[in-house]
Amino acid sequence: MVATVILPIPDEIYHRLELNARATGRSIEDILGYVLQVGSPPKVADVPESLQGDLVSLDGLSDEELRLIASSKKSEANFDRYDELLDRNASGILSVTERSELEQFRQDDDRFMLRKTQAAVLLRWRGHGLSGL
Repeated sequence: MVATVILPIPDEIYHRLELNARATGRSIEDILGYVLQVGSPPKVADVPESLQGDLVSLDGLSDEELRLIASSKKSEANFDRYDELLDRNASGILSVTERSELEQFRQDDDRFMLRKTQAAVLLRWRGHGLSGL
């Protein structure tokens, strides 16, 4: 499906797009489509399926909610336990239960960092600076 939008564009920007289109042998529509694609937040489909729901939910959050996520930090206790499990794993003395706990820490950290990063990207895309995060 393709949507049609009528959009006023300043002459200077249109001229640059037109020059780019001519230079690359593409249409203005192709160039604009590409500009919109690369200027948009990353596609949710580019992350593992198990994390896609987390990212989709961020799109509808307010700027303040996104800022809270982008500036959030893990607790010191989490870092300490994670480090302890990593040390035990490196020493080869990790129990089956601890191995499972370590894997859960890794998955939780991936989800945490992905949400923080996506929140920051959305804030930046919405025109906000990221100072203080």
